[in-house]
Amino acid sequence: MKKTFNTFYFILSKKMEKHSINMMRISLALIYVWFGALKIFGMSPAGELVEQTVYWFKPEIFIPILGICEVLIGLGLLIKRLIPYTIPLLLMHMAATFFPVFILKTICFDAFPYCPTLAGQYIIKNLILISGALVVAGKYNEKYYAEMNLKLSEK
Repeated sequence: MKKTFNTFYFILSKKMEKHSINMMRISLALIYVWFGALKIFGMSPAGELVEQTVYWFKPEIFIPILGICEVLIGLGLLIKRLIPYTIPLLLMHMAATFFPVFILKTICFDAFPYCPTLAGQYIIKNLILISGALVVAGKYNEKYYAEMNLKLSEK
């Protein structure tokens, strides 16, 4: 039984090794396009949180623009040659998503810092998105940097 399980696991792990980063990239893209589209169409459950965080902008203008940016990040993740440009934008966006933790502590935590509310959990889960983006960046930036070094050496 154990040998059968191990054999199955190692066969599966080879498949995971081959496809997991692309699955991560596509998953990140799907999340960005989906959540961005919700903001564009005024259907995002995060709209109120964004509105309270960025209170100096008109939400009817800012939230759809934020949604468009998120959709563009998602599309950038789908187009492999755009990944080196998309990842820094994604990381800047992710950094901004942590603002409510500091600006709206009572909305994000019942007891800071160990008892997050649902809104706080929504924000904290972005650590997974950041980690996924870094994994994708590690894979797809190799070719970009190799091309950049080649261009520099030709000059």
